Amino acid sequence: MTEVLLAGLCTLDILQFVEKYPADNEKVTALAQTVAAGGPATNAAATVTHLGGSAVLLTAVGRHPLAAGIHADLAERKVRLVDLTPADAGAPSVSSIVVSAGTGNRAVVSTNGAARTLGVPDLSPFLGGIQAVQVDGHYPALATAVLSEARRRGIPTLIDAGSWKPVTPELLPLLDVVVCSADFRPPGVTTEHQIARFLEGHGVRWIAISRGADPLLRWTGDGFVEQAVPCTTVVDTLGAGDVLHGALTLGVARRWPLTAATFADTLDEAAEVATRSCASFGTRDWMSGQGRQGRL
Repeated sequence: MTEVLLAGLCTLDILQFVEKYPADNEKVTALAQTVAAGGPATNAAATVTHLGGSAVLLTAVGRHPLAAGIHADLAERKVRLVDLTPADAGAPSVSSIVVSAGTGNRAVVSTNGAARTLGVPDLSPFLGGIQAVQVDGHYPALATAVLSEARRRGIPTLIDAGSWKPVTPELLPLLDVVVCSADFRPPGVTTEHQIARFLEGHGVRWIAISRGADPLLRWTGDGFVEQAVPCTTVVDTLGAGDVLHGALTLGVARRWPLTAATFADTLDEAAEVATRSCASFGTRDWMSGQGRQGRL
């Protein structure tokens, strides 16, 4: 079985599916709700196991009663959770998410990882047999340590580059594959071509830009090649980028070392999985095949 390691944020996501967003001082009744572990690295780990891989998740959860929901969800998904803050009594990061039934768009309020710090452990026990690693940058010291040790061992390295973070410049020289979102903007860089050249200049070999339902842009070194994204009826886009990166990381692990052809194939497969996840509410129903109607 292909094994990957993911390091980053773990939240408790509380999702409400509504006809429309409430106005100030307005109460609305949700059409459906769900609770699951969330965060970029966490959703990516759940995607890896759903697709038949093995996932180790390095993160911070703690021993607050709310952490039980995180443990239960990840145990059901067969993700190996390594909690680096097991004695922390504080509440885990909680994301409150409202999804609009009309558009599939969402509003999110969360502390992310800002309220919690963690130490970096000896990584040797976790990297044996690992075939790819992915970080999301929410715990900078952990991300740097994981990528550095993976690079030393010759393990391919990836990042969920959803947005530019202060630690990103330190991480780029340690990365083999960067698939960034359209919101990823290095300081002073404005065009997609400039982004690719910027990443190339920091030593990244495999580069692409995801743009939601628009075609992926795969960098060839001379320019971009468009790769179409499958169409679907969108119910909820929450976590689609996380799913994309989970599927991508597993695909890279299975195909490493990459060629232009296998990188293109991996992007196509990851896009198909991410699109499938948008056809149902929440970040887990698509894995069970229940779809939107399974919970309403």
